[in-house]
Amino acid sequence: MTTDLHRLVDWFAECGVANVVMESTSVYWIPIFELLDARGFTVVLVNARDAKHVPGRKTDVSDAQWLQRLHSFGLLRASFRPKGQIAELRAYVRQRERLLEYAASHIQHMQKALTEMNLQLHHVVADITGATGLRIIRAILAGERDPERLACLRHYSCHSSAETIAKALTGSYRAEHLFALEQALALYDAYHEKASACDARIETVLKELSIHRGQGHGPAPRASRRQNRTDQANALAFDVREALFAVLGKDTTTIDDLGPYLSLKLIAECGDDLSSWPSAKHFTSWLGPAPNNKVSGGKMLSSLTRRSGGRAAELLRLAAGTVRRTDAALGAFYRRLSALGAHRQGQGRDRHVAVLFYNAVRYGMDYVGPRPRPTRRVTERE
Repeated sequence: MTTDLHRLVDWFAECGVANVVMESTSVYWIPIFELLDARGFTVVLVNARDAKHVPGRKTDVSDAQWLQRLHSFGLLRASFRPKGQIAELRAYVRQRERLLEYAASHIQHMQKALTEMNLQLHHVVADITGATGLRIIRAILAGERDPERLACLRHYSCHSSAETIAKALTGSYRAEHLFALEQALALYDAYHEKASACDARIETVLKELSIHRGQGHGPAPRASRRQNRTDQANALAFDVREALFAVLGKDTTTIDDLGPYLSLKLIAECGDDLSSWPSAKHFTSWLGPAPNNKVSGGKMLSSLTRRSGGRAAELLRLAAGTVRRTDAALGAFYRRLSALGAHRQGQGRDRHVAVLFYNAVRYGMDYVGPRPRPTRRVTERE
């Protein structure tokens, strides 16, 4: 109970304990960690994999004694955990991501109900939760059954014609399937409503961070057409790019394929100054894209990157995954790496984006990507 944890912290203070080491086991470490950190103790949170490969230590007491011994020799590395308002921002961003994941499952339920009624809406509309799809679904639940009238609800940017949509909306409107569709849509709307509440909290924390830093950066520079896209799915309810510029003083979205929402999630996971890592090499090593060299007897046994399940590493892989098909400088760089194999290509592109992000946030460096060289065509005479 909480009273027992307070007694434990008081006992540590009476014994003169200054440093505490603990393993990160699920979410059970969070209450005691927050109490110790609030009382001024130096708490080292370690990954269990750094100390688990020791046989014969399977009880809680022996495991705690082994952790204390390793820590006294300086053999344990502390895991990164943001503090203050960054930790609060990370909690809101992660909660928003969970809500969107829950909402995505109900999109599948809507598709299932439509398929059971033989309404092939998802074949003629790219996204049933877009402007055209939601208009048609809400009209169906409101009682409209005429395919021609439903097709007239299409958005002007929809690629399918009204005639094609009308053919896809000819089906059997059975009561049980309509009931399932109604419930799936209601749950989808409910989760997005909760996600909007997270948007308000995220905006408040970003404003507090900008005030706390006390840096008058002024308005953000004019965004390009790629940066100024507001039609992206699951976009936040406020201008994320402007809010991040007020906090950082730099526009990280100038890095190819690093959008405002992705930049926000990276800041929430890594912090707004990246001072916990002395250099970009330390940062990439923590993320995982850096080579994990294993040398024995002067021979390179392996240089594969270590497996990393961190959210920040996954975000950088996501940022580097789509830019390869663009005309940006990073896209040309990744295409040159493709000749080295799939593994080295992914290794190089993830690290490249990580270094650019680190230099932009830590040192305020501006990224100006050069235009790729045009491909020279060889004429028949040459």
